Amino acid sequence: MSGHRSLLDTDKANLERVNFLVVDDNPMFLDIIASSITSFGVRNIFKCGSAREAKVILQKTTMDFVITEAQMPEEDGYSLIRWIRRDSSDANRQVPVVLVTGHTRQSMVLQGRDCGAHFTVAKPVTPKVLLERIFWVARESRGFIECESYCGPDRRYKRLGPPFGTDGRRAEDVKGELGVPVEANLSQEEIDSFMVPAKVAI
Repeated sequence: MSGHRSLLDTDKANLERVNFLVVDDNPMFLDIIASSITSFGVRNIFKCGSAREAKVILQKTTMDFVITEAQMPEEDGYSLIRWIRRDSSDANRQVPVVLVTGHTRQSMVLQGRDCGAHFTVAKPVTPKVLLERIFWVARESRGFIECESYCGPDRRYKRLGPPFGTDGRRAEDVKGELGVPVEANLSQEEIDSFMVPAKVAI
């Protein structure tokens, strides 16, 4: 898949036999996500209220997709994803993971990417966005990287440089002194821009 696009009416997928794991300490969120996934035709949904419960299931059952909340007490979603990538069973090591969070500052989105998540989705989660991410993961061709410093989907991006025929500066580039950086929450579109891979010339 060369890029991410919105769902079309012609898009179809049979998710009836797909194993989904949903992790969140908020029972209401678990029910909302489970209801959304059920509406997609999914029948096998495992719900966990903590990372600890999720690890027990992941050691026993092969999952096809994991959705986890980022901020949880005791152990957060970032830590759970790092554990999945490094220490879970071989069958689940490369499972697609979507991180869900109400805090979408750039540093937190990058933290999700760098711990091995495929995508970060901003709360409140809509069924459409959730289904799009499932389709994106199913279609994408990102390789899986395993090295000492990182384990997860390929994070590399193509750096194209300045537009052809320019000196490297654009009219909209920031000029002058920058003030104290303040991180605002990113939109879902901005979050997705950190997760669009491309081949890198080495």
